[in-house]
Amino acid sequence: MKFFILAALFAVAAADSYRSAEYAPKYEAPAYKSTYEAKYETPQPYDFSWAVNDYYNDYGHSEKSDGNVVTGSYRVVLPDGRTQIVTYKADSYGYVADVKYTGEAKYPAYVANNYKATTYSAPAYKPSTPTYTKPTYSAPTYSAPAKMAPVYTATPVYKTPAVQSNY
Repeated sequence: MKFFILAALFAVAAADSYRSAEYAPKYEAPAYKSTYEAKYETPQPYDFSWAVNDYYNDYGHSEKSDGNVVTGSYRVVLPDGRTQIVTYKADSYGYVADVKYTGEAKYPAYVANNYKATTYSAPAYKPSTPTYTKPTYSAPTYSAPAKMAPVYTATPVYKTPAVQSNY
């Protein structure tokens, strides 16, 4: 028992004198930007534009940035035949858009009664009332199963195992 008390006393004394925080390495924050920050968070100048103009579609988009201010425009043909042109500017103060429409809206002419509902006439035949006959039931007949004696093709041979003694 004295041994355990003495061991516990040494353990407490050793734990009290151990100063791990003094010897731990200290790291400062890096003074450089990470690859992600340098690539994606730093504003980069760019310029692009694209357009589609074929039988079914007529729309496009162009945009330019100097790294701080983004300006651009896009256009699309609306279903009513007009073309919507949006010119915009986005900077640290917000997004400002100027929307213009060119052309005149064209709608299909209204024609009254251009839809005729389908009419259905009564069937030419008169359905008759169905007649049913009452079903007849008879008691089932059971026959006893045929019992058959087993058929042996050969007489079994049994061998008596020899008793082994290990004495």
